[in-house]
Amino acid sequence: MRAPRFDRRVQIQRARLADDGFASLEVWADHGPPLWAARADLSDSERWSAGEVAASVTTRFTLHRTAFARSLTPKDRLLCDGRSFEILGIKESGRRFLELTCSARTDR
Repeated sequence: MRAPRFDRRVQIQRARLADDGFASLEVWADHGPPLWAARADLSDSERWSAGEVAASVTTRFTLHRTAFARSLTPKDRLLCDGRSFEILGIKESGRRFLELTCSARTDR
């Protein structure tokens, strides 16, 4: 297995509830330090629904398997190159890496 090329800087974000005086709102904030990652786009798609076209891309990010990376969940999200990615799944890739399968809207 060839080692991935860690050439992208990514930031993990985690949601927390914040009270704005009227209601509790979900607010995203940086969680942990920026990380080096490898990125591979897997597929892209468009769909037409309710008079709207929505385009998305599915991407796999590979991270070094650290204690911090192992604490990530699909409730977190990942920022890369100014785009926000939802984490769809996390799996181990050997003993040294974790693979995060993510999805992002590309029509915004």
